[in-house]
Order: sequence, then structure tokens, then C-alpha cells
Amino acid sequence: MKPVHPIRHLVRARDLADLRYATGVDVEAMAAAAGLSKAHFSREFKRAFGETPHQYLLTRRLERAAALLRSTDRSVATICLDVGLTSVGSFTSSFTRAFGKSPMAYRASFPPGSAVWRVPPCMVRQVARPVPMRPAVVPGMIPAPKPRGD
Repeated sequence: MKPVHPIRHLVRARDLADLRYATGVDVEAMAAAAGLSKAHFSREFKRAFGETPHQYLLTRRLERAAALLRSTDRSVATICLDVGLTSVGSFTSSFTRAFGKSPMAYRASFPPGSAVWRVPPCMVRQVARPVPMRPAVVPGMIPAPKPRGD
């Protein structure tokens, strides 16, 4: 059996954080997913990705909160809980530090969520589907049709 590169375990833990950021996943769960102790995991994660696991989780949660503030009319408290945070005060101060505006001021800088048009996922997939490449027609490469003799 071929040994797995050590960074692969860290990527697995980061994927867990991306997938379950709203369910209360914490650094201990991420360390368990990587098969490392919490302290060793935190050191290796920071060395590999440039930020601590806690900072990474908080960044993902704040990015998702920003998306919800832009696209929905949910209250700030509800969004705070939806992204896996428990304190609205801490959420507001962290959000302000990250985005330079309070959550309410951030929301006010975008159209209301009710004004955002929702595109059904089936339409997004259809439009985003890759189009097969067709060979380019280059003059001189394809013979021109021969004129009919009358």
C-alpha cells in the first residue's frame, strides 16, 4: 500500500470544515479527522495553509454569513446561528473586523434579498454546462466547394 502524503490528512480536515462549518464542527473534530492531536494538528495546519484551524473556520462562517446577508432577508441573529456561531455580539465584532462594516451596514449596501432573482439550479447547470469544442475553420485549411459546371 502506498503511503499517503501527510498534507492529505490536513486537506481532509479542511474539507470537513468546509462541509460542516454550520454544525458546530470544532478544532478537535478537525484534528480527529486528520488523525492528529489537537496541538500538533493546529501547528501543521497553520504551516500548510497559513492560518490556524480556528481562523479558517471563522473565515468560512463569516463568508457564508456575508452571502446570506446579501441574498436573504433573515435577521442577523438567525444568520449568526445558521452559520454555526452562538454569540451575536462576537459575530458582529468579528464580521466588522473582517468586512469593515457591521452586518446591518453590509446588508444595506446591497439590494434587499427579496429583490434578488432566484435562478433554479437546473437552469444554472444547463447554462454552465461545457460546450464541446468544434474545430476552428481556418481559410486555406478546408478546401472550398468546387463550382458546378453548367
